[in-house]
Amino acid sequence: MLDLNESFGMRGKVALITGAASGIGLGISRFFALAGVSVAMLDINEEGGGKAKGVVEGDREFFFCDVTDSSSCVTAVEGVLSRFGRIDILVNCAGVARRNDVVGLDERDWDLALNVTLKSVFLMSKAVVPYMKAQGGGKIVNIGSGWSLKGGPMAISYCAAKGGVWNMTRAMAIDHGPDNINVNCVCPGDIDTPMLKSECEQLGGTYDESYKEECAQRPIKRLGTPEDVAKSVFFLCSDMAPWVTGSSLVVDGGGIA
Repeated sequence: MLDLNESFGMRGKVALITGAASGIGLGISRFFALAGVSVAMLDINEEGGGKAKGVVEGDREFFFCDVTDSSSCVTAVEGVLSRFGRIDILVNCAGVARRNDVVGLDERDWDLALNVTLKSVFLMSKAVVPYMKAQGGGKIVNIGSGWSLKGGPMAISYCAAKGGVWNMTRAMAIDHGPDNINVNCVCPGDIDTPMLKSECEQLGGTYDESYKEECAQRPIKRLGTPEDVAKSVFFLCSDMAPWVTGSSLVVDGGGIA
């Protein structure tokens, strides 16, 4: 009989997850830790990270990291290696949404969105990939968006950043496949998180049940949850996806179908 726990091969692995103080990053951290993965939770929000660590059950540790700064990324990775001894999985989840069009968007918000959402994937991967190569391989999942694959209104910086995450994923898969490193992208739709609330308020809305019902207008008629995304990330990081690389997995309840 097939033993799925053995087939997934995740128990005892070490995962580094950015943007882990809230939202999707926290959801992935919780799901992975419950499944027996040791989790390194990285975020710039130290207070939020401490609280997030408190709701994650299992082997986990919080590390401060400014994912837009190369030295901070290197320091955090060294801390993870000191604590856990290895890094089997990197989940690049940190992101910022600043909702506006190309005329209305402030240049500082453009830089913030691109640096946190896209540059961070470069910096964290640059810091982690050499260790994965030395240990014989690993799994990287970059968190994109449905708007990695199509445009969206009043979201010029977000679409640019998430589109870059998707194409960067493909380039990394080509470069590091020979190193036994799988690189994939998970593209969520609207997920019930503090970021979605922030986007709603930036556009002048109220994050209430009426707004959530609008977001749920898709074939599977509900908002997504961080756990919905975590399950897909878990699959791509597991031994059940050994020949999957350079791919995008859309997790949006059919929103862009």
